[in-house]
Amino acid sequence: MFNFSCLLILTPLLFLFGNEGESIMSTDKQMKKIREFTIVENDTLTYTLKLKLDDAGRPQYFFRNIFTPVCYTNECKPVYINFYWDLLGNYQRYDLPEGKVLTKIDHDEFKPEDYAKLQDILAKENSIFAGLNMEDLITKGTDDLSDSVDAKTGATLKTIKNEVIDGAVYTCFTLWKIAYGKAVPEMLKITETYKNDQLLHSFLADKNYHYQYWALEKVILKDGKIAKSFEQDIEKIIAGKNLFTARTALQKMGNEFFSKPQKQNWLWEVFQSSSYPMQIAILKKLMTIPLNQTLTESIADDLEKSNDEQRKLKIEILKNQAKLPARIRRILDDANDE
Repeated sequence: MFNFSCLLILTPLLFLFGNEGESIMSTDKQMKKIREFTIVENDTLTYTLKLKLDDAGRPQYFFRNIFTPVCYTNECKPVYINFYWDLLGNYQRYDLPEGKVLTKIDHDEFKPEDYAKLQDILAKENSIFAGLNMEDLITKGTDDLSDSVDAKTGATLKTIKNEVIDGAVYTCFTLWKIAYGKAVPEMLKITETYKNDQLLHSFLADKNYHYQYWALEKVILKDGKIAKSFEQDIEKIIAGKNLFTARTALQKMGNEFFSKPQKQNWLWEVFQSSSYPMQIAILKKLMTIPLNQTLTESIADDLEKSNDEQRKLKIEILKNQAKLPARIRRILDDANDE
């Protein structure tokens, strides 16, 4: 049975040394750069993990040109396929080398819908394959799904069949194990060696939310402080369309960032154009911050067009302020009487 255990990355293979002794291989006239790392999976199997760099030497993505045997009871067939991961080890896509195809147990070639389904299978991190061995899935001597899988997974056989390609269960299982193998944490370690302000800025601005979460953990300290050079990056995330990264960034930030009137007024402008869940998150943030007079008045004047949840939060925000102008106190009194 194929052993998917994986050891640590070894020293990069040396092809062409850069100015700092970095392992670089020229692949064409444009000097496209690739770093190569030897991965040891077991006593007899090693493979090369590749990191694509741009012309400036900045990391772009990981990939692997895979040759692996997919072994059935009486035969092993070679599978040639290329895998691509982002810089944090998240599987992205696959393609096939020129002239190569994937086949099923009866040697029938994959159909277009099979290739599409394979991408869906490989893109699913929480797959049925996680925590299972091949013998848990397959009836011995066949490529048929075993009824015994129900007892281990709690899933119905019909559900499991929807998660695999009929006649290619071994292939699906083998390739998924490679896509989410123990080499993935090593990709993180490699990317850490490239961490600098430039990389963090690019991650914060990227549409890949994995990159944004990773960078947020790096630039927002446990006390909520952030380096001034990253303030605009964080503001763009908070004002962005991804609710989850926006809310995470807001919640991580310390109140000190919003101590100045211009930052408070900016946050209120974001509130006006945000989705409802983000509006609630902003109001909860404002509950713990001493507000400037302009924002206090804006919140008070906004009470009439608020629903019950927003209204309660805004009233609490106003109550938390040390000093309120007489006009705002009257509005608050009227609101409490309703």
